[in-house]
This record gives sequence, structure tokens and C-alpha cells, in this order.
Amino acid sequence: MTDYQFGVIGAGNMAEALLRGVIGANFLSCNAIVAADPALERRQLLTRDLSITCSDDNAIPAACPNVLLAVKPQMMGQVLEQIAPTVRDDALVISIAAGVPSSQLAARLGGKGRLVRVMPNTPMLVGAGISAVSAGAGATAQDVQWVRRLFGACGQTVEVSEQLMDAVTAVSGSGPAYFFYLVEAMVAAGVADGLDPDVATTLAVQTCAGAAKLMCETGDAPQVLRARVTSPGGTTQAAIEAMDAAGVKDSLIAAVRAATARGKQLGQK
Repeated sequence: MTDYQFGVIGAGNMAEALLRGVIGANFLSCNAIVAADPALERRQLLTRDLSITCSDDNAIPAACPNVLLAVKPQMMGQVLEQIAPTVRDDALVISIAAGVPSSQLAARLGGKGRLVRVMPNTPMLVGAGISAVSAGAGATAQDVQWVRRLFGACGQTVEVSEQLMDAVTAVSGSGPAYFFYLVEAMVAAGVADGLDPDVATTLAVQTCAGAAKLMCETGDAPQVLRARVTSPGGTTQAAIEAMDAAGVKDSLIAAVRAATARGKQLGQK
């Protein structure tokens, strides 16, 4: 029987993105991976596209030396109760569930495993994610570095203390939705001013993509780049003044902080 080294419980989009990245980067061999998911179509997809072994039995990946918990937060308690008898005492257990602290994971697993939490985001799907990694109970510095290399196959990583994971979730985990929300508004404004919807969408999407690339490649602070575009008395200044008058920045800060607060609430359930 194949000696699986990496077990995945929950084969949704984020797990699939990670697996595509690590296999494509030759970080892990497809023969070393086993995944479990209740949906037959997900199992068939991963087997067909990535040549990994899949099962509907969570106990199989749970027995691996490295285990990824990629289930929804509301399902985590049930899954942990199910796999606790199978998880190895010395397993590296990685969770990507938002709002579920490692203390809850440790309690449900009866103290088994070395725990690491990760908050990735959906740009992982195109190899451009950002994942925050934090050490939980029993995790070593080597564990954290291995997890950073694992998720680094799909983008960049940072290390933070677990106390900051709710803030990370609010900024980068939920962050793509804020970006898409902005693009929606830009498109709607363009259409209202007479642009064809397809043209408005292309303009907004490519503008945002280019602006993000400019910020990444120059390393300049966003406020510096914004100032360079904002000529005194020009169109950009008129737009910024309108947003300031409407309290847009304050509203965005309040929104991100509301997401942080919600993450803390989820962790108390």
C-alpha cells in the first residue's frame, strides 16, 4: 500500500488550489497525497486532474503524518470528533478554517498533533495567494517553515501570532471581496456615464490589475502612488474629495474591523 505523507480532509476549491500548486511545483508527489471529501464529483475531479487517491472516509487522510483540515468552520467540530481516534500523536495538523483557534483544535483532538493555522485567500486559485501562518500547540519553527513552503507554492506567505489571525482574515482572507466590490462600483459608474458594460468591465478590471502590479513592483506606499495620480484641481482630486466627503475610507476601515469582530465571535462558538 502507498505510504501517504499528506492527507487532505475537505477537497473544496482552496484545497484543490493548494494541491495543484504543490504538485505543479514538485513540492509533493501525487502518489504521496490522499484526500477525502463527501462529494463524489470532487473526488473524481481530483483523481482525474491530479492523479491523487481520494476517498469518502476521513480516517484515511487523518492517519497521515501531515494532515490538512480544509473543512468549513461550522463542520470542524464534527470532523475533529470523527478523526480524533485516528490522528497520530506526532502528526502535523494544519487548519485553514477561519475563526477556529488552535486551542479548540487541540481540545477536540485530545492534545494530539502539532498544530498550525493558516489563513489563505482565493487568489491561490491562480497562484497569487497570500497566506498567513501561525504556530499553535506543539508546533516547532521547522513545522512553520514547512507549512510556509507548502502554501508558498500558491503565492506568498507571512508568519503572524495566532492572536492576530482574525485581523488577517478580515484584511486578506475577506479582502478579495472588498476588491471585487470596488470593481463592481467602478463598472456601475462607467455604465451610468454611458460606457458599454463589457468595455466598462474591461477598463475597471485591467486598471485595478495594473495598479496592483505597479504597487507590488515599485514597493511604493499606496498613499504615495495615489498622490502621484492626483493632480491638483483635476478629475482624480474631484473623485477623492467626493469619497472623503462620503466617508468612504472610514467606512472601509469599519467594514474590515467588523469582519475581525465576526471572526472573534466565530471562535467563541
